[in-house]
Amino acid sequence: MDLSKFKRKTQVRVRNYEIDWQGIVHNATYSLYFEVGRVEYFKTLGISLNQNSILTEFRVVLATNNITYKAPAHFDDFLDIYTRVSYIKNTSFGMEGLILDHKTGKVVAENVNVHVWLNPRTDKPILISDEFRKLVQNLEGDHAEIHWPSYTA
Repeated sequence: MDLSKFKRKTQVRVRNYEIDWQGIVHNATYSLYFEVGRVEYFKTLGISLNQNSILTEFRVVLATNNITYKAPAHFDDFLDIYTRVSYIKNTSFGMEGLILDHKTGKVVAENVNVHVWLNPRTDKPILISDEFRKLVQNLEGDHAEIHWPSYTA
């Protein structure tokens, strides 16, 4: 992944309970790290992330989540988590994440995932709002492929 495309970075420090019996970060913990990155990304966009707003206006669910592990992280490592929206289609959008060791710059893990925008009452996919598209476009510029649906019949 091209680091120059990432506009949002957050950081975490590896805690003792995230280590497995091999002395490295447990593989499941990386999902949590990438989630931290996604939540901070949405906050950067100015999206209020609380149960009331999400359950009344729309729901976003994770449909696909792929993690590629490149190098182990260890207790007390400081990690940089980079997050971006790479594309927006009609009812889904893709995000990418990258975790680097802050000290060495070495890639620890990569993440590619797909989210689906749902009606909170029916759980059926709905068109992603133009407002969300604009917020992402303002942050990502030309680094995200944003499809604008045609609203004419």
